[in-house]
This record gives sequence, C-alpha cells and structure tokens, in this order.
Amino acid sequence: MPKLRKISGKECVKILCNKFGFKFIRQSGSHMILKRDTEEGKIGTVVPNHKEIKIGTLKSILELAKVDEVEFEKYT
Repeated sequence: MPKLRKISGKECVKILCNKFGFKFIRQSGSHMILKRDTEEGKIGTVVPNHKEIKIGTLKSILELAKVDEVEFEKYT
C-alpha cells in the first residue's frame, strides 16, 4: 500500500477539484472550503492553505471528503 506524503494545501485542493469533483467554495483565513454534490447529499471538507500539510491532517481531510487514501495517492 503506498504511503501518503506531505503535500501543500494548494496541491491538495488542485487534486480534490480536478480528480474528485470538488469545487472551491470560499476561503476563511487560511482555510479553503471545498464541496461536492453526490447522490447521498453534499460532502464538504476544509483544507488549510499551508506550505506543507502533515500526514495526520491529510488523512482527516480525506476522511471528511470520503476519498480513499490509495486513490488519492495515485495523483500525488
């Protein structure tokens, strides 16, 4: 199983928007809010606009976004 690596907040947003169908809604301070419409309802997540996101934070972002870590890792 590939391991997640540290990436920037902007890189994370780019992957979530381009590959997983999220849309950038707004930014509040250093936090970028993303949303996606699904059949089950709306799914949202918050990504900090940092140079480097820690692995635990990235796992939490992906859990909120309901995105599989292995699938996400293919695009990093």
